[in-house]
Order: sequence, then C-alpha cells, then structure tokens
Amino acid sequence: MSELGLTHLYSGKVRDLYEIGDDHLLMVASDRLSAFDVVMNEPIPEKGRVLTGLTHYWTREFAGELPSALVTCDPVVINDFVEGFVDATELHGRTMLVRKAEMLSLECIVRARLAGQAYDEYVDKGTVHAMAVPAGLQLTDPFPEPMFTPSTKEAAGHDVNIDLATAATIVGAERLREAQALCLDLFARASKKLLDVGLVLADTKFELGVIDGRLVFCDEVLTPDSSRIWPADEVRSGEAPPSFDKQPFRDWLTGAGWDRTPPPPPVPDEIVRLTSARYVAAYERVTGQLLVDWYGGSK
Repeated sequence: MSELGLTHLYSGKVRDLYEIGDDHLLMVASDRLSAFDVVMNEPIPEKGRVLTGLTHYWTREFAGELPSALVTCDPVVINDFVEGFVDATELHGRTMLVRKAEMLSLECIVRARLAGQAYDEYVDKGTVHAMAVPAGLQLTDPFPEPMFTPSTKEAAGHDVNIDLATAATIVGAERLREAQALCLDLFARASKKLLDVGLVLADTKFELGVIDGRLVFCDEVLTPDSSRIWPADEVRSGEAPPSFDKQPFRDWLTGAGWDRTPPPPPVPDEIVRLTSARYVAAYERVTGQLLVDWYGGSK
C-alpha cells in the first residue's frame, strides 16, 4: 500500500484501514482468520473478497433502507480517490471506500436462536446476556423473537456480553434504542431473504457509527465472520448444524485441544482448503452469483 501513498491508520484482526483525505477511509479485508479473538498464522484464500463482496451485496440489496458508510467497492471509482488503485489488482474485491464515522462503543449483536456464547451462558445460568429467556431451550432453538444482545468493545482481550441497561450507560438510552431498532429491522429483512434461499440466520454482529449525526452501519455486514448461517433443512433442536460461517473452524480448534490463548496451533492445509471453500460457498449461496465474477476474480 505504500506505493499508493496511503496513510496507514490501523490494523485489526482482519482489516487494515488507510486514510483518504479528511472524510474517507480505505478498508482492506485481508485473508487473515480470527477465532476466539486470536489471529491464525495461516491465511484463508478468498476470505477477504468474500467478506467485502457480501457486505456490498447486503448494502446494495437494502439500499435506501440500510444507512451505510460504504461508498463503493468498484476499483475504477476508488481510483478517483486513490491514484493508481486500478492497477493494484491484488486489492480489488477486498477493498471498500467508506466515509469516516464516529464509532459506537458497542458490539451490536442480534440473536434469533440459541447458539455460541449465548448457549454457554444459558446452560450455566439460564440467561442470555444476563437477560431472561424461556426455560427448557435446546441448542439451535429459536427465541420467542430476535433479541438485541450487545457487548462491550474491548481494545484488548475478549468483549464482554452485557444487558441493555448496562449498554445504555455506555452510549445513552436514546442512542441504544436507535441502534436496537436499526439492527432488529435489518436482521428481519436479511432473515427473510436468506430463508428464501434455504438458509437460517441464527445471529449476527453489527458495527455502527455516526456520520453527520445519523447512525449508520459500518465495517462488514452479514458475513460469515460476523454471523451464524445454517442450512434451513438441517437445523434440528439440540444438534449443532453444518454452517456457512467459521463455526466449523472454531469446532476444529476446540477438537484440537487448543486453550484459546496465543499462540494458535498450526492449521493443516486440508482445514485451510475446507474453510476457504465454505466462505466461497457462503458468498455464492447468498448472492446467487459466482465469486469469480466479483472484483478481483481471475477468470
């Protein structure tokens, strides 16, 4: 990126941020894979393009109804902001030009079914994010209605699941209500679209920020990294279904006996290949398009 003269701002577990003038950022999704808040040493081919392509798909699918920081993923348009970008083909399809936003200090999670950390808490305490839910639920069972279940956004270490009252002390009650309404609305819209192609959206995590006083979606939207997505015909109460997200990779790590602290274990080539194939399948199943046809594809 140095040859493009960009100012590097930040590198997260998966994405790298670069400053473009006063109002925009270039967000580049790498092929790095994070699990249990630890980045693996082995990249997952095509992962960054899948995350970017799916975010673009959902943003355009609900254009006008989904307030978003995304400007474009088109390399030709990005080149108007970053001279020479059109020739940086290794970045095509994994790069988003976005407007700068003041980020909300919460992870905004919506859960429709019992899984993941919510399941662990439920088994232990009978609650989800310290909030009451019906007794007698099994793994994958639906809640009476989707739940807005925020967590803290920690600079280091694991985020902490919190209830709505605690979240209100962080961002304010009015902003929390607005975030909750936005996220539940998008979740409902996306769930219906996914069900049309035989998929169940079990849960997802949103990042929100403020631009010109308006709350907008930032970063990735409804991707395999931020969501649990299951084949509808294979969801059975009490059983872990196959999924189009990184849960199978997490399961492999657990089966390998890793204690979830760095350093991560080496990932075999076969697991890398299967994980990459699962990401590609997620993109193609959701969008109905081939990943090779997305920016950066080699035909």
